[in-house]
Amino acid sequence: MAQEVTFFIDLLTLEACMQILPNVPCVADASGKRAVQRCDFLGHIPFSDTSEGLFRSYLSPAYMASVKQVRTWMEEAGMHCRIDAAGNLIGRYEALTPNAPALLIGSHLDSVKNAGKYDGTLGVILGIETIARFHAQQKRFPFAIEIIGFGDEEGSRFPVSMLTSRAVAGSLDTLPNVQDTQGTSIQQALQERGLDPACYLEAAYKPSQILAYFEAHIEQGPVLESTGHAVGLVTSIAAQYRFKVTMKGMAGHAGTLPMHLRQDALAAAAEAICCIEKIAQSGPNDLVATVGQMSVKPGAPNIVPGWVEFSIDVRAGTEDVRNTAAETLTHALQEISQKRGVEMQLTLQHDLSATQCNPQLSNILAASIHTVTGQTAYPLVSGAGHDAMIMAALAPVCMLFIRCEKGISHNPAEAVQDQDVETALRVMCDFIQNIPSEKAI
Repeated sequence: MAQEVTFFIDLLTLEACMQILPNVPCVADASGKRAVQRCDFLGHIPFSDTSEGLFRSYLSPAYMASVKQVRTWMEEAGMHCRIDAAGNLIGRYEALTPNAPALLIGSHLDSVKNAGKYDGTLGVILGIETIARFHAQQKRFPFAIEIIGFGDEEGSRFPVSMLTSRAVAGSLDTLPNVQDTQGTSIQQALQERGLDPACYLEAAYKPSQILAYFEAHIEQGPVLESTGHAVGLVTSIAAQYRFKVTMKGMAGHAGTLPMHLRQDALAAAAEAICCIEKIAQSGPNDLVATVGQMSVKPGAPNIVPGWVEFSIDVRAGTEDVRNTAAETLTHALQEISQKRGVEMQLTLQHDLSATQCNPQLSNILAASIHTVTGQTAYPLVSGAGHDAMIMAALAPVCMLFIRCEKGISHNPAEAVQDQDVETALRVMCDFIQNIPSEKAI
């Protein structure tokens, strides 16, 4: 492991902010309510890069301030803390026997732009709350527990996502040579924060160091709310494809080019998008397809569009369903482009395989959900990607979803109920106490 690196922030700014923000309950009050309050506390400057709306990007001043604050909470809860070579924050609650393998509990501290306060952060804070309860009870386990706040899950600063969990899982061959929108390379950003880019891969754990990985996360969907469940059992994380589609027609005068002679790239793209929607609607319930970005050229009101580029995001609970849908929509788009006389190029940009949560850990988690809530654990496939899908290459993984209001996420309106988070905390504590020894998993 790389040596710990100290982050430097504007302490005067941080202290001034803490004077105007609500106080956070003391350690003795460990609860779901406090977890929510702590997430709310981190939703403002200096823990946000912007004054309007939350945005916390990897290695930014807001990220450093958040790491400093969350580290303080970890230490208060009884953990020894360090910053790894990738800038992740890790707090360790030692086992009955020093240097034993660890149950790793984590999620991410970074956010998208104009984010909600609970996506990622709540999972980290809930991990701290579990340790606070066990520490207050002077309870330790045959395994250590490590809480990790990943630095880059969203990919909001650099054009690569889940970078820091890839480093921890040992699935990076090299540090990508990428830049943010300001032209700062990731190597420069690391150096500015006292981190050595050459040591980035040293963040990797050995499989023998990790017992399992657990992640608690808001659902980011409306299913739990619609079914009346505070928490849900994640059975798998969806397989994902992301494509870039380019359609090239012929630009022309909007007033003089007859309709039957047009090679309208935008009209072709519009038909393609409707077709993509129909293909997804006709598939299994776990199949979704989304067109979220589009560029049109020349982009003038009196010119027939000659060039269009758009994205396609296809997800499903299994690779078979995802792959079949992708093949179907590819053929459909080819037919549309040929019929309309436009050229089409489809490029695969992103390929994530489905991640199955570990059956044994999931059974233990399901039992804990039943013990705490009295309800049978409600199974869910996660349509969103999570650090857990990367960590599955290192250790067995399982996940707990927490109900969020109206399923809203990646939005300032993101909201959770204190009691639901308390339920999640109690489930986590019960789950941890029922995890078997390393040899049994």
